[in-house]
Amino acid sequence: MNRKHRVFLALGANLGDRQGNILQALQYLQGKVEVVAVSSFYETEPVGYEDQPLFLNGACEVLTDLSPMEVLHLAKWIEQRMGRTVNFRNGPRPIDVDLIMYDDLVLEDDKLTVPHPRMQERAFVLVPLAEIAPGLVHPVLGKTVSVLRDLVDAKGVAKVERSLRFSLDRDVQKGVPEVPLFLGRVGVTDLERIIRLETEGKVSLFYATMDLFVDLDGARAGVHMSRFSEILEQAAEDAAGSVAPDIETMAERLASSVMERQEALRSEVRIKAHFPLKKHAPISGKTTQEIYNFIGISACDGNVCRTISGVEVDGLTVCPCAQEMVRAHSKGLLISQGYGEEEAERIVDVLPLASHNQRGRATLMIGGAGTIRAENLVHLAEASMSSEIYELLKRPDEFFVVNKAHSNPRFVEDVVREMLRNVVEVSPDLPDGVFVLARQENFESIHRHNAFAERAALLGDLRREMEGLRPGRPITLEGWLFGEI
Repeated sequence: MNRKHRVFLALGANLGDRQGNILQALQYLQGKVEVVAVSSFYETEPVGYEDQPLFLNGACEVLTDLSPMEVLHLAKWIEQRMGRTVNFRNGPRPIDVDLIMYDDLVLEDDKLTVPHPRMQERAFVLVPLAEIAPGLVHPVLGKTVSVLRDLVDAKGVAKVERSLRFSLDRDVQKGVPEVPLFLGRVGVTDLERIIRLETEGKVSLFYATMDLFVDLDGARAGVHMSRFSEILEQAAEDAAGSVAPDIETMAERLASSVMERQEALRSEVRIKAHFPLKKHAPISGKTTQEIYNFIGISACDGNVCRTISGVEVDGLTVCPCAQEMVRAHSKGLLISQGYGEEEAERIVDVLPLASHNQRGRATLMIGGAGTIRAENLVHLAEASMSSEIYELLKRPDEFFVVNKAHSNPRFVEDVVREMLRNVVEVSPDLPDGVFVLARQENFESIHRHNAFAERAALLGDLRREMEGLRPGRPITLEGWLFGEI
């Protein structure tokens, strides 16, 4: 494997969209090399020939296995590709890409000189270069780039924002809307990120989608949508030094940041991350990796943040109503063939009976209970459906799943009630104030609609209701998250 060389390039432009040209050149570079650092942009006065527009300059560091001549050819190709024509020395140009240093190589011939022979004289090279590599040593002069920068006159070099240069007379998003109504949820959805969570002492990466919201006062026109992404990027940088122990903690951190950055009274963050769980087929024992969804939700109001975590699980459900009709029909057929009533009843009680079945998706979430193992919730949800499902099934496994499901028919309402009962009975140690949400959606096989059921409740209310007492007053996830319960 070829060694990667550390190479530094200077970039400049003073014709057309200067910033756009530099960014385009960087994009072309990344087609052949790995760009690992890019400096800020600096507006500089022209050198040598002054009757031309101001330049925008920057520097970048790349890693490559290209030779010095191959790097030079790449730079010249980029210049030609972007419309630079041969002109007089130091003249105006849409892009300029110069090879400044290549490792600690010293090379001089009629085609290429490395390090660049005039780099130590040029503030527009040294200032951006010192920003990304201040300790880089010039192999001939024996001085660092930061020292060389301090030896030149940099008065004509001014740092500029890496953005389109225009001014706004006012912040439109902070203005008063034409219809001054309060909005309860404004933000962005389906942001995709890789997040880092620590599970059982091991740091793991998860692909996640995120929704970030704030409430919006009726006197304010809008929120700064770009800040949501900025918050996530900052969180990603912070994760390099610290890792969230669980998905609900990450959601809470983001919700606090969103509320602060957006100057909102309330915020809400929802994270859904895919995670693998190893399972074994029920009869063959074949190992398979199943993918489930972590869910973490947090809401903050300035005083307190409430978080909830849970899972989404796919399984199989069988319709009890259709199966009962098949049972009655089968019993009638047996009687028509001469079997007695009791004998026909006994036969249909023994034989598996057909019904329509469908994949269902269960959601089970718990809040206010501390850390809950997602794997435990997966198993509780799967146990609440007619049968769990597997990615890999041999024939005996397939029979097991089909037979189990048809021996255990359940309506969508049944699944929700089973999940709630399972949580109550498996967790007698959890306090009454713990919040539980169970949801089931069946993707119907013989209808064009889906079947849906949901219940949210405090654990104490569920316990009393299962003892025959009156149910507690209805609550919602949003109501619990924002402390209305």
